Amino acid sequence: MTRLTGKRSTAAGVVLLGVLALGFTLVGCSPAKTASVPSSKATTGADVFSVTVGDCLNDSSVSGQISSVPLVQCSAPHDSEAYFSGKLADGDFPGETAVKKGAEALCGPAFTDFIGVPYQKGKGYDYTYYTPTADSWKAGDRQVMCVAFNPSGAQVTGTLRGAKG
Repeated sequence: MTRLTGKRSTAAGVVLLGVLALGFTLVGCSPAKTASVPSSKATTGADVFSVTVGDCLNDSSVSGQISSVPLVQCSAPHDSEAYFSGKLADGDFPGETAVKKGAEALCGPAFTDFIGVPYQKGKGYDYTYYTPTADSWKAGDRQVMCVAFNPSGAQVTGTLRGAKG
């Protein structure tokens, strides 16, 4: 299950905090570039553990504990794009604050590399991430999935890679 808290915002510090049970967490486009989602994953409820970098999601209304997220082809209008996946350090669950700090440390620099310009609160695109909860941590989940989105709420078409927004 994934637990999301908070709402999408233009502040990277306000995040969707997600936990994928048993091991994985998640939380304008350039129309000429598209990422491909295999048709087997282009569903309205793909298992959260099947989300990979380059996948596009319609997740603006996702909240609470989840086990699936709506994936779509990046060539179709979508809410966000998974742009980086990393792992938090092993050990005891460090608490939600430390998990958020770890996710920020992973997603912030990767956002700059992906979008093509440094993150600036309130300007251009934003990011959030899916992260482990205390329960999924016990099952070995250390995954952070970073997703970029348009903070205006408008859907995008194509990949956000190099969008420089």
